[in-house]
Amino acid sequence: MGAQQEEAGTLPRPIFRTKSRWTAVRWAELPGFEDDALFEAWNAWIKSCERPGPVFAPLCSEVRRLSIGDESQRRAWLQARLQPYRVDTLAGDTEGLLTAYFEPVLDAARGPSAQFSVPLYQPPPGLAQNSPWYTRQQMDTSAPVQAALKGREIVFLADPIDALMLQIQGSGRVRINQPDGSQTLVRLAYAGSNGQPYKSVGRWLLDQGAVRDASWPAIKAWVAQNPSRMNELLWSNPRTVFFREEAMSALDAAWGPKGAQGVALTPGRSIAVDPGSIPYGTPVWLVSHGPSLNLQKLVLAQDTGSAIVGAVRADYFAGWGASAAELAGRLKQPLRLWVLWPK
Repeated sequence: MGAQQEEAGTLPRPIFRTKSRWTAVRWAELPGFEDDALFEAWNAWIKSCERPGPVFAPLCSEVRRLSIGDESQRRAWLQARLQPYRVDTLAGDTEGLLTAYFEPVLDAARGPSAQFSVPLYQPPPGLAQNSPWYTRQQMDTSAPVQAALKGREIVFLADPIDALMLQIQGSGRVRINQPDGSQTLVRLAYAGSNGQPYKSVGRWLLDQGAVRDASWPAIKAWVAQNPSRMNELLWSNPRTVFFREEAMSALDAAWGPKGAQGVALTPGRSIAVDPGSIPYGTPVWLVSHGPSLNLQKLVLAQDTGSAIVGAVRADYFAGWGASAAELAGRLKQPLRLWVLWPK
């Protein structure tokens, strides 16, 4: 009854963030709120409670306790403890853009060979002090830059486009072929970048009229037809990413990589946001309808990305493997967001 009484009361004032304005709304305004499988989001929320910010830390004991509750108890708790706010731009726009990202799964080798010749690197010495560092083209062509990277190779991939994709996604799983014929699965996690601006190779192809569809399959098809222009394509994006290797247990393999909040991502329940609009660890009601997906669900803001900029902007973590890659390649549709903030 208390939640219903509050629902009829005066709404709180708007909250202003650096890049967004939050407008308080009634729970009834959240599309699909009664229909979501909240237990799936609860797993992601418990992950956030491993590294909660000061606003949500006091709620974490209750969140953990509700992991064994039922859906009606979780819903009632949300309404009693949190206030929904619609996320608007500072100019008052309520609609933004949803895209998706994924964790690639690729074959690799420890040393270079005719088949595996594309290196992925640990950060070079002094990277942070020399930002921005050299461009992708300089890394491929300059002898002094290559000397600085010598010995920093973690693994070698077979396909430069796969390496680019893994750098853009920020992390990935690699299956390393061992001399005895067995395979070891490890995660390559984001460990830094060269500080250069990100430029979309898909946009570069579209601007030239080279493709109509800038998905990864289309980019690979274009490269297969234009092998002599491979480097031109790669060098159109001066930004590159460096990695660190992480061992993967069976338990690790059930979760995604760690996002910017420092906790493992949950497929379908973690999003990357602009932290100037939404702080890490915030539960968010996400609504997006389009040809790829219809979503009305509770997600957690646990990551960010160089292309995730603006108030109503999110990147949806799709998971790993072929189906996640396919969704991430095509998802680009309208988005509305509501943050759920402690009362």
